[in-house]
Amino acid sequence: MTVAIPLLLMLLFLAFGMPIAFALGVSGSIGLLINSGWDSFLGIMQTAPYDSVKSFIMSAIPMFILMASLMTVSGIMKDLFEAAYKWLGKLPGGLGIATVFAGAMMAAVSGSSQAAAAAMSKAATPEMKKYNYSTPFTMGVISMAGTLAVMIPPSIILILYGILTETGVGSLLIAGIIPGVITALGYIVVIFIWVKLKPDIAPKIEINPTLKEKVHALKSVWPVLTIILFVMGGIYSGLITATEAGAVGAFVTFLIILFMGRLNKKKFGVALSDTIKSTTMIMTIIIGAHIFSYFLTLTQSTQRVVGLIDSLDVSRYLILITIVIIYLILGFFMDQIAILILTLPLTFPIIISLGFNPVWFGIIITKTVEIGLVTPPVGMNVYVATGAAGVKPTEGFKGVIWFVIADLIILAVLISLPALVLWLPEMMVK
Repeated sequence: MTVAIPLLLMLLFLAFGMPIAFALGVSGSIGLLINSGWDSFLGIMQTAPYDSVKSFIMSAIPMFILMASLMTVSGIMKDLFEAAYKWLGKLPGGLGIATVFAGAMMAAVSGSSQAAAAAMSKAATPEMKKYNYSTPFTMGVISMAGTLAVMIPPSIILILYGILTETGVGSLLIAGIIPGVITALGYIVVIFIWVKLKPDIAPKIEINPTLKEKVHALKSVWPVLTIILFVMGGIYSGLITATEAGAVGAFVTFLIILFMGRLNKKKFGVALSDTIKSTTMIMTIIIGAHIFSYFLTLTQSTQRVVGLIDSLDVSRYLILITIVIIYLILGFFMDQIAILILTLPLTFPIIISLGFNPVWFGIIITKTVEIGLVTPPVGMNVYVATGAAGVKPTEGFKGVIWFVIADLIILAVLISLPALVLWLPEMMVK
């Protein structure tokens, strides 16, 4: 009962809409009081809030968020889309393919899925409407393009996973490159097939930009390529750590948009405000989760679950698949950050005890989180994309079905072939 009461309270708090940070913190505090008394509880509360966020690597989170915010307010996303449109617009579903390409580029400098989805919606929706693309197709492509920021580094989700599990953040970010590219290619394949089967959803566009116009459009790509070079090139070469990469990326982004004349006092204020809001939300959740994890440690709940799993006479892959299915189900109902913070104290020790690679597992879980961003009823990316476009969310959910199927196939491939995930991190170590 001493374990069950706090767990039931947490679920009750969440069911009634209490923010995840407070649901974790309050239920964990009650659990500590029940199991250890006032003295121990007060001692933990004096140190837990500071200890949970004092890590140097935590500074990577606000830096990458600031980088994404600066990119958003500068309008570079719109330039990326227009460049991709010039080169890819004539292909079947060309605007959709251009959206995926631009989304992948945006992902490589943002780390924020919702920011990417909102920016893509504002840039791509008017063009797709202009050429009579179907609304579900438009919203589906935009919503999925935004999810690429979850996997392609710098990913806030991968950074959080690394912090929560004490796994190398640099290795996680590098490991996300190949799965991120495969995912983007998978979306493009879906667009090709869908348009071939139903040409009316994406009418052919009669545009004939000259080679000069195409080359001229590439000038809008250089800011993104420069940022990628500094951030990912620095991490891969070992010149900078993942934490330092966040600061370098934010500073380089600031200099570039300042040089381009796309930054003023108002825009900089908006970027800082968005960064503060997002960082405060994430840090508060981490503090609440830290308090709750003290309760789990004190009651040895995690150790008991791990012991129970170890005692089962079943294949470790069956346990892995069960965990993955649970994550997919949770993605229907919960925010991605909340899922990680709630579950990793239980699932990560199980995975390690079964002998799976922690970097590989991080990519697998990130993939399930990516899928959860577009599945109803929560599906935050769909709400963000449709909200920015002034479209009903149901239109967006209709448009993501085939992409989600592709994502599930890609997830199965990543589980079956760990080398796709681990090859780049292993090369980095060598």
